[in-house]
Amino acid sequence: MKIGILSDTHKKYKKAKVIIDMLIADGAEFIIHAGDIVEKEILDLLGSCGKRYVAVYGNNDSHLVSYHNEYNLVQEPYYFKLADTNFKLMHLPFYMTPDTEVVIFGHTHQFKSELINGTLFLNPGEACARNKPISECVMLEVDATAFHVSYYARKKKTDFFEKEHFSYSRTKNGK
Repeated sequence: MKIGILSDTHKKYKKAKVIIDMLIADGAEFIIHAGDIVEKEILDLLGSCGKRYVAVYGNNDSHLVSYHNEYNLVQEPYYFKLADTNFKLMHLPFYMTPDTEVVIFGHTHQFKSELINGTLFLNPGEACARNKPISECVMLEVDATAFHVSYYARKKKTDFFEKEHFSYSRTKNGK
């Protein structure tokens, strides 16, 4: 299964739309937003993208609580299962224990993809291009034996996403 992941869109609707459209065009079957959504219009993008999705509240999203029942918004840490894989989703990197197979977080605006003792820790970086001159996201492809991560980065004022791949052998409970 291919899972498109973005975070920290902040007020950048156009950048969020470009990323969501690109992830879907590249085969994403599910979309995860790791928080700091900030704008209701970005929730509208997720809700109308035609794919199942989940979005976690970030530290800048408390004003979105009135939309909680209208969109698939969750509180951190949020545990769920997808593609026969256990996930933990959060915005703030406060629950970094390896208690699932995949831990997804945002907030730091720094891309991270690292397998530690059988747990994949994944931060898609910043979609908003606020702290650096690039918009970032990832595609996580999950199969029975491996996690395949494609990291995408698009420089400001360009249409092209550069792509870098990482693959990790999948193990259950570090075995």
